[in-house]
Amino acid sequence: MGFLIRILVSALAAMLTTYLLKPAVKIDSFVTALLLALVLAFLNALVKPLLVLFTLPVTIITLGLFLFVINALIILLAAKIVPGFKVDGFWWAMLFSIVMTIINSIMISLAGGNND
Repeated sequence: MGFLIRILVSALAAMLTTYLLKPAVKIDSFVTALLLALVLAFLNALVKPLLVLFTLPVTIITLGLFLFVINALIILLAAKIVPGFKVDGFWWAMLFSIVMTIINSIMISLAGGNND
């Protein structure tokens, strides 16, 4: 049940983030946001650990800041996979990633979902 709630919260966070970054990031509907949340969960579970492992030296040299680049790449990959989700460029994907992470964290903490 916790996974479904997290997907719903992530979809709501994606919709709110899209509203804040309106000219550069577009999501067609809430169903698209749900699909985006599922794809991001999948990519973060399978692809992101591999990218982190392969780029470990760069991540260490940049003191972890390269993880922002990896997050932006995951968002751009999700934009290619999910129809109805569009991001205008790399920097917008990075900003979307940062803002969505902040909103998602706030919403999950308000929902009391940190007791896992």
